[in-house]
Amino acid sequence: MGVVEEGPPDLLGRTVFCLYPHQTRYVVPADAVAPVPETVPASRAVLAGTVETAVNALWDAAPLVGDRIAVVGAGMVGCCVARLLAGFPGVRAQLVDTDPARAHTAEALGVDFAAPEQAAGECDIVVHASATEEGLARSLELLAPEGAVVELSWYGDRRISVPLGEAFHSRRLTIRGSQVGTVSPARRTRRGFADRLSLSFDLLADPAFDALISSENAFEDLPRVMSRLADGSLSGVCHRIGYSSAADKDRASADHPGE
Repeated sequence: MGVVEEGPPDLLGRTVFCLYPHQTRYVVPADAVAPVPETVPASRAVLAGTVETAVNALWDAAPLVGDRIAVVGAGMVGCCVARLLAGFPGVRAQLVDTDPARAHTAEALGVDFAAPEQAAGECDIVVHASATEEGLARSLELLAPEGAVVELSWYGDRRISVPLGEAFHSRRLTIRGSQVGTVSPARRTRRGFADRLSLSFDLLADPAFDALISSENAFEDLPRVMSRLADGSLSGVCHRIGYSSAADKDRASADHPGE
């Protein structure tokens, strides 16, 4: 999140969202930034990319009224999916995670919470976002016959085992990949990237998403903070990086297209 200080007149002084590494100032093309609506505070708009991932996942999952749905993995992506599902009529939505502390987050998001061994089964859809082999196996176990797992996890170069024996074939289960880098085929002919991001901002007008911001540190502390995030000593859902003075706040300089 930043404020445009140089660029086209319609962007000058605007708070904008941009997918760019943390810096105090940077220069990007004008079409690389998206103005943030006044209904969404900048402190919450940092979640725009994650909510956009959740929107794409639900376009892929295509939940119906009354569906029984589990979201396995209560990280940022899983929590955003769960919050969006909380607004679906008649849907039984449950957030599943091994960390009991995430029960408080689930409550703030308006969804039920369960440990993996206590999760409700016979699901029509399971959205998997734990990025663990165990989470994917449990997701398959939670499905009703002919149910589908929508896989959001990113495993990188890790190889994982998927239990495709047992009940996978007899219950006619499905594993479907979902990736935010392309617009879901269910909407691709009618929606583009800008439409999807715009929808995400509309959804972020919901103050319930503030529950995902668990901590914040100054930009100058980022080297120390990153090591704590890597070793697990700093836990939470979303750790936000702020800027210590008005002069050093994140500034996004958007130049004119083509220049």
